[in-house]
Amino acid sequence: MAQNQLVSEGNYFEGEPYLVMHPTNSQHLVAAWMGFQFNNKVVIKTSVSNNGGTTWSTPIWQTHLSPNFSSADVSLAYDHLGNLFMCYIDYDNTNFSDGKVLVRKSVNGGISWGNPSIALDISMCPNQLCIDRPWMVIDQTSGPNAGTIYVTNMNANQPTMITPPYHPYISISTDGGQSFQSEQLDAVGFLSGSLIPQPMPSPVVTADGRFTALYPSYLASQSLLPRLIRAQSNNQGQTYTYDVAYQGQGFGTNNTLVKSGPLLKAHPNNANQMSYFFLSDDFGETDIVFIETTNDGLSWSAPARINQDPIGNGKIQDLIWADYGTNGDLAVCWRDRRNANGTGYAVSSEIFCTVRNATSSVWMNDFSVSDQAVDHLPVLEDSGNDFMNVILENDTLNVIWGDVRSGSLKIYFTKRGIYDTTNQVFSLPAPERMVFPNPVSADLSIPNEFIGSDFYLMTAEGKSMRNGKIESSQLQFESIPTGSYQLLIISPEKRYQYHLIKH
Repeated sequence: MAQNQLVSEGNYFEGEPYLVMHPTNSQHLVAAWMGFQFNNKVVIKTSVSNNGGTTWSTPIWQTHLSPNFSSADVSLAYDHLGNLFMCYIDYDNTNFSDGKVLVRKSVNGGISWGNPSIALDISMCPNQLCIDRPWMVIDQTSGPNAGTIYVTNMNANQPTMITPPYHPYISISTDGGQSFQSEQLDAVGFLSGSLIPQPMPSPVVTADGRFTALYPSYLASQSLLPRLIRAQSNNQGQTYTYDVAYQGQGFGTNNTLVKSGPLLKAHPNNANQMSYFFLSDDFGETDIVFIETTNDGLSWSAPARINQDPIGNGKIQDLIWADYGTNGDLAVCWRDRRNANGTGYAVSSEIFCTVRNATSSVWMNDFSVSDQAVDHLPVLEDSGNDFMNVILENDTLNVIWGDVRSGSLKIYFTKRGIYDTTNQVFSLPAPERMVFPNPVSADLSIPNEFIGSDFYLMTAEGKSMRNGKIESSQLQFESIPTGSYQLLIISPEKRYQYHLIKH
């Protein structure tokens, strides 16, 4: 079990972290989160690791625009030139009389931050408070829109101050974050309507440079059923196209305590593939569920349950995050309560993850990345612990979240190989399923029943050496250096693990 590393240093409240990895240096990580600062309410704090998360720098924090402001909802993203941007809310959290979405730039990988630009002002949307959940994505492609910054928003959860109809919002910068243009993201025929109080959009930039976002809609004049609308633009928001990604029931949960923000993720090297993650009660209790498209939205899959605890056991899950690896492997992590005594929200929890192999489309057995179960505290029912974050880099998960093991909410990080043997329950190979010879010098003989199965060859430390499909009864080993290895074979029914010695 990988040890959980404490990232934050505050003693009162440190929540809702975001994590980003330098695009050309996987050892350089930057974390950002909401943290209490004496005489400053809640501020945005950041910390840097230059050794892959083993150690973290002393956190720094950003001053408010006004002394009575508070900050929330931070996100991070790199542009195509290696500049790092940070986006968050700074607002009057008592009277909601003023508030802005800010974007800051760092040219040194998060060690320091420049002055803020205003991406969106609350005055832009009277009676809407449209500055909540400002998720930021940046076009990192080499196309004509490279470097374009997109920030999506929804209205705050203040029902007495919001006048329907409700809308998702978008702010766009085409000059490196110096200035932004803002507008409503929905449009006639694809309006969010007046029945979903917070129609949260989730944005991505696809591998071919298109801005894409999914947001919920429920308006009888458009459809008698709830819908997920996809908005797209390939010209920096000058024009949009719209279509229906999904229509029907099954989205969301009746549990008002769970942290239920949905999430859209795009395959980094396949513009046709996207996955959308959300909570659903349709499988018996609140579960982690997703739909996906592999043909650029011409069709979307039916909702599928991800967490693998028994259906109908009453154990609820929440706090979703996900990430695609560059090869198309898909990682999903969440807060899990399957091992708690009792049911409901207010029980002990762990952070669980699973990974779907891009080649076989098989999900691994889900596994805990927490080094201990954490008892519930009431602070987890409040805002400020609504999201976690995960980065899948090659065969390694980088996971960051907030929990209360110390008695207050703090930020923890862990690094975990997805083929760590503690993640999996492997079948012990029967004699007819053995590979030989072992030790091996040239060719390894594989049982014929494994032809067509996926294989992964790794060093004893978990470094990937080779992977692919088994195409014959012989696996070539002559070019593999001398040493100890693990061979994983994933058949449609089971997973098999072999310990091999190469002469």
